[in-house]
Amino acid sequence: MNEQQLFIRIGSNIREMREERGMTQQDLAARCNMEKSNISRIEAGRTNLTARSAWKISQALGVKLGTLFEVDF
Repeated sequence: MNEQQLFIRIGSNIREMREERGMTQQDLAARCNMEKSNISRIEAGRTNLTARSAWKISQALGVKLGTLFEVDF
């Protein structure tokens, strides 16, 4: 797995958790005090997720921080 694939998998995890909660990208962005475009880039794996952003997202989704990063190698 390369770096880009890792970002895509993490973004996919976030998208799945968001959708399971019936949230839109705009809903998640508002809860995280972020722009919707940032959430879109994160979910698509087009950006390196910072620790601060990951923490905000985990709080908004009601999951442990490590849950965002659960990927199979």
